[in-house]
Amino acid sequence: MDDGTDTTLIELMPFSSGLGITLVSAAPTEVVGRISWAAERCTAGGVLHGGVLMSLADSLGAVCAFLNLPPGATTSTIESKSNFFRPVTSGHVEGRSEPLHVGRRFIVVQTSLFDADSRLVAQTIQTQAVNAG
Repeated sequence: MDDGTDTTLIELMPFSSGLGITLVSAAPTEVVGRISWAAERCTAGGVLHGGVLMSLADSLGAVCAFLNLPPGATTSTIESKSNFFRPVTSGHVEGRSEPLHVGRRFIVVQTSLFDADSRLVAQTIQTQAVNAG
């Protein structure tokens, strides 16, 4: 999936796919994805909704955790904390997720979100449970 042409991982998450999240690349060490600004994804004033940003971060973090799972295991988010730094009023948001800790019971992932000008928009750290298969 390193070339970003296979959308299977996002299609496994119907909400993420329906929201318009796309993967650019996916590997155990880094997952990159995007979502475009659209009026229907905004809050007042044409600002991309924080829930959209959290959905992007959670989706990319989940893919990153999934790619670091032992065979037969599944994952689910058990904690997520986001800091928002600037509004997004046009363009797109690109997220980059990387594992901070890959353990037997938990995977901790950090996702940084950037606007089309490569400015940091938000940062999320989430803990994913490793559910034995």
